[in-house]
Amino acid sequence: MTGARAASACLLALALAACGKSAPQGFVTEKVASGPLLITVAATGELKSTQSTPLMVPGQQFTQRQLAWILPDGSRVQQGELIARFSAQQSKQDLAEALIDLQRNALAHAGKQSDIDTQHSKLDVEMAEVDTQLGIARRYAHASLLALARDQILDSVQDEHFLTTKKGILGWRLDQSGTRGEAELAVINAKRATFELKANQKRADLDALEVRAPHAGVLVLQADWSGVTPHVGSTMWAGDTFANLPDAAALEVELWVPGLQAQGIAVGDTVELHPLGDPAQTTTTKLSWIAAAAQPRSRQSPVKYISLKAPIPADAARRYGWTPGQRFAARVVLLDAKDTLSIPNLALANGSEGPVVTVREGGRNVQRRVTLGARGPARAQVTQGLAAGDTVLLNVGRQQDTP
Repeated sequence: MTGARAASACLLALALAACGKSAPQGFVTEKVASGPLLITVAATGELKSTQSTPLMVPGQQFTQRQLAWILPDGSRVQQGELIARFSAQQSKQDLAEALIDLQRNALAHAGKQSDIDTQHSKLDVEMAEVDTQLGIARRYAHASLLALARDQILDSVQDEHFLTTKKGILGWRLDQSGTRGEAELAVINAKRATFELKANQKRADLDALEVRAPHAGVLVLQADWSGVTPHVGSTMWAGDTFANLPDAAALEVELWVPGLQAQGIAVGDTVELHPLGDPAQTTTTKLSWIAAAAQPRSRQSPVKYISLKAPIPADAARRYGWTPGQRFAARVVLLDAKDTLSIPNLALANGSEGPVVTVREGGRNVQRRVTLGARGPARAQVTQGLAAGDTVLLNVGRQQDTP
């Protein structure tokens, strides 16, 4: 046991000597060296589609549909493939009622036309009788006094005046009957047009009971206000969206990174990602969008996250069969340098003109301004201000000048 402890102590001493050394004043130091540097930031996210087509319940507005059959959520479909089939008992009943209304309207039209024709016939008969009587009255109204008695001639004159007036009235009634009849038939025809429109709508409703895929994609059922997804037997209204069909050829992943770790992330950075639990399905892409500000993702946590987006290569999505809604793990590569200078973030401090480090020079602690490149959670790239072989202090909180 004593030998093992001694060996452990030696290994620990060697590790400390490799990382740095303790100055007499208690500072931990590190010697700057050039070498490979990989700076990454871990992120998690969800696969989404940038192009999604809403699928709506077929039929006219304010009509009910009952779902008779539907593909399972997450099914892959091809263009033209049947997605859902509906039944419409209410539309069948409405169509039957519209057809009955049309039959009633046809009977009303026929009845009204018969009344108009009968009225015209009666007026025509009366008009013929008046014409006959008027002809006789006119014949005797101008007869000679030697042929007829004076009182008979006066009666004929009076009959002529009466019959002429009666003929004018009958003509007016005949004209009014025609005008009124045409107006009443127009009302009946307008009602018929309404009934025909309703019947045609119901026929269209019954002809549109299937929903087919407008393009290839993955079926994503949409939950209603109560959180229930469509299922066989569900009653829905025509025009409501019951599912979405994301385009599998236009996928992107939305990632979230804690705001404190998102420093230095920029559009165009390389992203290595894979589905959670399956690191073998790895692909590489680049960031295409970064949110302007961090936002909390949960009411239960005050931590704010930066949202990132990156497109998914179409060949990788097809090869691995990825579908919208999958969770992904990602690694954003801030820097992958073969030979560069870097220092721990613990060596950095905020100066009046930018970041500074404390360097041991001639037995003294001297502040030096540096220019940084990529900065990760633990280390930062230094592009100016330091050289290989410089010794920097890590615990800058206690820095002081010492002889």
